Formats: sequence, structure tokens, C-alpha cells
Amino acid sequence: MEYVLTTEGLNKQYKKYKALNGLNMHVPKGSIYGFVGRNGAGKTTLIRLISGLQTPTAGSYELYGIPHRDRRISDVRRRMGAVVETPSIYLDLSAEDNLKVQYRVLGLPSYDGIPELLKLVGLEDVGKKTAGRFSLGMRQRLGIAIALCGHPDYLVLDEPVNGLDPQGIIDIRELILKLNHERGITILISSHILDELSRLATHYGFIDHGSIVKEISAQELEDTCRKSVRIFVSDMVVLPGVLDAMGMEYKILDDHSADIYAQPNVTQLSLALYEKGCEIQSMTEHDESLESYFISLVGGERNE
Repeated sequence: MEYVLTTEGLNKQYKKYKALNGLNMHVPKGSIYGFVGRNGAGKTTLIRLISGLQTPTAGSYELYGIPHRDRRISDVRRRMGAVVETPSIYLDLSAEDNLKVQYRVLGLPSYDGIPELLKLVGLEDVGKKTAGRFSLGMRQRLGIAIALCGHPDYLVLDEPVNGLDPQGIIDIRELILKLNHERGITILISSHILDELSRLATHYGFIDHGSIVKEISAQELEDTCRKSVRIFVSDMVVLPGVLDAMGMEYKILDDHSADIYAQPNVTQLSLALYEKGCEIQSMTEHDESLESYFISLVGGERNE
């Protein structure tokens, strides 16, 4: 698998505080990578490092296979756009003029691509209205447009829907999916809004206290968290044979419980088990969410 970003043993220390602690991370090319962690877990620190705003204390990272200590890393970073913490926009300028400023910073030869960018993020009709009069969602979309100047193929978004109203969240979601599906842009999204991430991400990295505790694809996560009926029985020896005969997929959890990945006919199942001397003690629907999966990885007692 080809990776846009990899890190190995990455550390960042501020005096006595270790923001990143041996972080190992792999962002596949073409993915929407959900970077999940509590506030203070190290998400923004990682983004600031790979954006070149800070340097690691120890460890290493690579962008497109180029080590961060390589002199070519500055050129590689031109393939990356980022919105870190809050969008860097000039509130007294229009959306078009904000983009012109970024074009000049990047040394781009003409402003020909600006109308297309404004249309892409849904700001083609705002005219000379200054960014200071924009809604929060419009500012966020303008920040993404600025990050897209120079045609990057890797986009890093730090909490892109934080504070937005429902319509603003939908607009950003649709924009992210369009950039990934239609333009093939790899996107790293740092967020603690897990329900929204579950609608977007193809891969996840769960970070806690500066370390990655789990990397998993969306498909693997769906297989782990998919809906099931959790059944508790008096004799686990009997249950597999009965479920096999009924053509049901299942997973044995322990000596008395299993997950059935279907909606069984309760009467039929009860009779089949009863005939073999096995009783159903209880049955409950089970559907682990992304949030509960995250809590199971890192624990729920802290809120930092």
C-alpha cells in the first residue's frame, strides 16, 4: 500500500510536557483518514509538525516517501494544503481577494484558477462581500479554498466542522467527499465529532496521550461494530450447530454468549435449542458505535 504520510516513533516535547510520544501512523494514498482523539491528545501537534510549523523532538516522518530531514521536504509540502485550528483568512478582504493573496504567496503565475476554486467551495456568488461578514461555515469553506490553492493532492483539516450549524456541517461533508472522490485528494481530518467522521472516513487512527493506539480501515471497523443480536445461552456447545443449521453468521464470545449477525426468528431458534436441552437466557440488540469503540480503546474516565 502506498502512503502519503508515515511517522515512526515521533515525539514532541514542550519542557516537561510530552505532546507526542512515539507516534506511529500511516495515511494511505487516496484515503479520508479520520484522526480521532480527545482534546489534548496530540492531534493538532502532529498536524503542526507535518505542516512544517514545528519540528519533532525525536523520531521521524515522511511525506510521499521523503524523510522530513531531507532538503526536498519543502518541495513535497507544496503538494499539501492545510487548515490548522482556524482558517487563515483576511476578514477585511473578499473571498476572491483572499485567494489572490494566497496565489501571490505561492508564486502562482496567474489568477485563472480562482473562479473554479470559488465555485468548488460554493462561494462563487458572494461578490465583494468581505470575509468578516461571512458565516462560520462560509469562512471554513474559504479556508479550504485557500488550502487548495496550488492544487495540492493531500489536504489536512483540523476540526473542520467544529462550531458549525447542521447545514454548515452538511456543506463541509459534501465538499470533503467531492474533493476525495472527484479529485482523488487524500484527506486527513482531525476531529472529536465521531458521528460526523463515521460518515466520511475510509481509515481511522485513534490517538491517546500522544500515541496511536489503533489504526483500522472503515471496513474493518464496520465488521467489528456491525449490528448483531447478542444471545446468552445455558449451553454454548449446542448453539453453533443450531445456528449453522439455520444458515446464520455468528461469533462465539465466551462460554455463554455469542453475537448473531442477523435477525433470527426467536420462536424457531428457541424451539431448536430447547430440543437439544439448551435454554436462551437473554437476547439483546447490539450495535457498537464509533464513539463506544473509541471509548473501549482509550477508556472513558478522562476528559482532557
